[in-house]
Amino acid sequence: MLGALRHRNYRLFFGGQLVSMVGTWMQSIAQPWLVLQLTHSGLLVGLALAMQYLPMLVAGPFGGLVADRFPKRRVLQATQVAFMAPALFLFAVTWTHTVTYPMVLACAFVWGVIQVVDVPTRQAFAIEMVGREDLMNAIALNSSIWNLAAVLGPSVAGVVIALVGVSLCFLLNGLSYVAVIVGLTLMSNLPSLLAHAERQPMFHRVVEGFRYVRADPVVCSMLLVAGSFSLFAMNRLTLIPLFADQVLHSGAAGFGFLMGAQGLGATTGALTLAFVPGQTGGRRQFWVGIAWAAFLLAFSFSSWFPLSVLLLYLAGICQMWFLATANTRVQKATPDRLRGRVMAFYAQAVMGVGPLGAAQAGALSSLMSPAAAMAIGAGFSALVLVAVRLLTPAAFTLEPDDYPT
Repeated sequence: MLGALRHRNYRLFFGGQLVSMVGTWMQSIAQPWLVLQLTHSGLLVGLALAMQYLPMLVAGPFGGLVADRFPKRRVLQATQVAFMAPALFLFAVTWTHTVTYPMVLACAFVWGVIQVVDVPTRQAFAIEMVGREDLMNAIALNSSIWNLAAVLGPSVAGVVIALVGVSLCFLLNGLSYVAVIVGLTLMSNLPSLLAHAERQPMFHRVVEGFRYVRADPVVCSMLLVAGSFSLFAMNRLTLIPLFADQVLHSGAAGFGFLMGAQGLGATTGALTLAFVPGQTGGRRQFWVGIAWAAFLLAFSFSSWFPLSVLLLYLAGICQMWFLATANTRVQKATPDRLRGRVMAFYAQAVMGVGPLGAAQAGALSSLMSPAAAMAIGAGFSALVLVAVRLLTPAAFTLEPDDYPT
């Protein structure tokens, strides 16, 4: 049932990623909390997160070209080294109490530029480590890593921020990338799935990937619904600190536990997918998406901390089931020579619209309230999901096994 772990290279990747992602989540908690302390503005929290994902929105498909053109292990080694720079810089300026809001914006932008290359390369690297047979299992386990870290990282970060301050979170994140670099270095006997005959100009290769996405109705639909949830319903790093501070009055520790609850739910969902992969059916995916929006809507009305934690846990389960299903379908439908570019478009849909989502969530929370921003986002996500279901029924009727291998 855990077939991807049969592969030595994947076990090295799994261990390194688990350490690194805990550090990443610690910084993901520390950074918006730092901005809130510096500015006391939900809008500026949203803008800082928008800056972090703006490069993916603008240049996401070009990162896929790198993934299709160069050995993926080498690319990932380079991106891990690059990720250390903004984390250690934030540690230095927060430790010396010289940090300013523009400094945080600059680090967020640099982190986003690195993500443009790292995300599609990481996504496309899975099949080289485990092969097509264990791909779905590897995707579920990758999601388990991210979301197990989403439990540990925010919970530890909330306590660390309350006791020591944000600077230690940035230091630990910078050091955590060493685990990934070591794991990648120890890998051996990796196959190469690079396209040797491809000599088209860069722009033509991007267009080729876009045409494939547009021509496949299921891939196109998955990117559309994933993008709509990212835009309207996945703004937790903008809204959850505001809920913790203004609605639930739970402080930094409460912020960490709220984020940890959603991460625990997503980990539960990912492990369920790893053990019971049959749950990736399209019909079930549609209803999971509806439930995801419903739990977020209920969360927006809650002012009781235990209930809010429970609702975020349930929303996390649904989010993981929904997005892991979309990821699996997109990857299995895509030829090897196009996988990096198509996954770059997927990353653009899930992450690239983050600047727009963070900005709109921050603006709505400032103009109305955090609860209103959350409720409006959940409602719009559900509307888009229903519209796609009615206009493109195949998006939620074809099963992963129906795609050609």
